[in-house]
Amino acid sequence: MTSLTLYLSPGSSSMAVHVALHEIGVPFETRSLSFHKKEHRQPPFLAVNPAGKVPTLLVDGTPVTEVAGCLLYLARRYPDARLLPGDPLAEAQAVSWMSFIASTLHPARRMGEDHVTEVWTLADRKFGQRDWVVGTYSIADIHLFRLYWRLVNAARPYPKGLNRLESLYERMMLRPAVQRTLEIEAELGYELPA
Repeated sequence: MTSLTLYLSPGSSSMAVHVALHEIGVPFETRSLSFHKKEHRQPPFLAVNPAGKVPTLLVDGTPVTEVAGCLLYLARRYPDARLLPGDPLAEAQAVSWMSFIASTLHPARRMGEDHVTEVWTLADRKFGQRDWVVGTYSIADIHLFRLYWRLVNAARPYPKGLNRLESLYERMMLRPAVQRTLEIEAELGYELPA
């Protein structure tokens, strides 16, 4: 059996990988790192991931980093969980969405409120009329949800009227894997900046 250990910081980008692990339902360990205590910058963790970032997923001792890399590994390694469409075009669309999330949506909040509104409105339009990002539930939905969850739960105001994203958020909040992840991470304690 594959040994999985997820290094996480509650509420951070690692939440997406945490949700995926609960969706898959395989045994895994977690190691929570405190941002306030700068544990992600301490030698023990830097020996695992020299970038000092979460998520870091140890797979039989080998680190996999970045949300998209971790999610793609899990979806491919555990195909029975059906977290990645079987069609090559839909798979490419899922990877495209995850690239868009990482390169455009994730850094937006550092670029001001107008930019946040612009890129999240674009994401809402891109989503279209589907229930899920690529038509069926996938790792792209998990990745998008985590970032939207962060936007909604931050102290800063966020764009309203993003009906497709709000609908995704509501559907995701009903999923047992999301509920379990949020419960565990809330118990560990969130340390996110405003």
